[in-house]
Amino acid sequence: MKRFLMSAVCSFYSIMAFGQIQIGDIKEVIQEKKATVGVAILYQDKIFTLSDNQQYPLMSLFKFHVTVAVLKKMDREHIPLDSTVYITREQMHENTYSPLRNKYPNQGIHISLRDIITYTIIYSDNNTCDWLIDFAGGIKKVDTFIKSLGIKKLNLTETEHSMHENIMNSYNNWSSPLSVVQLIKKIYTDEILSATSFAFLEETMLNCSSGENKLKAGLPPNVKIGHKTGHSDRTSDGLQISETDAGVIYLPDGERCYIAVLIKNSLESDETNARIMADITRVIYHSLQK
Repeated sequence: MKRFLMSAVCSFYSIMAFGQIQIGDIKEVIQEKKATVGVAILYQDKIFTLSDNQQYPLMSLFKFHVTVAVLKKMDREHIPLDSTVYITREQMHENTYSPLRNKYPNQGIHISLRDIITYTIIYSDNNTCDWLIDFAGGIKKVDTFIKSLGIKKLNLTETEHSMHENIMNSYNNWSSPLSVVQLIKKIYTDEILSATSFAFLEETMLNCSSGENKLKAGLPPNVKIGHKTGHSDRTSDGLQISETDAGVIYLPDGERCYIAVLIKNSLESDETNARIMADITRVIYHSLQK
């Protein structure tokens, strides 16, 4: 099997603005790792990227994109978060990760939009994500909306169900790391959403229950991060298509650091992939505190 080695291509901007961060600090973390690792950071008005000129499968990280599109639709159409909708039994697919289906097996359910989004972001429920995609008008509409915000290095064509049907479809939902952090920063700073919708989104991101061993593990316990993660299954020959984590770090001085670490085509263990993310975050955090 062809071995997928770490990409040697890297690009960076305004590196001196990040204090003591040097490209070598991060390259040391990923040295000799059998994976391609992309990094993007936005801090104040400065940009740092590593291996950003590639397409990284987003996996469940795209649930952030879906949720933003849904909240914008709700704002536009004046639909309250506590509006109740119905998810049919047929929409509760089996053999996919779905805490909601596990809680309410073999039945449809009346549920608020607030709770659907909560399950999607905090618990990364695949069935609620696909329901939100339908609610938004389909994955094409989500893709078009995100691109209308000026996010260009991005492609969304798949649902959770279509990726589950064929794992190789996961490659079709991709982004550059920089496009991920540009979207997050835009949502957090440009008033794209109403105050109510943004406050709810920010809260759900802060309460994300997955990825405790990824970006979050590289931060001191008292430092908050609002984030969304993604994780793929492995192909028959052991290749992990993607491991992702991205969000916003709330620094002690009140500043925010927007960060994305996207890993693709990894032959490393799940634990090693997570450690790469944690170690990169640790390097970034300590550099910004100098």
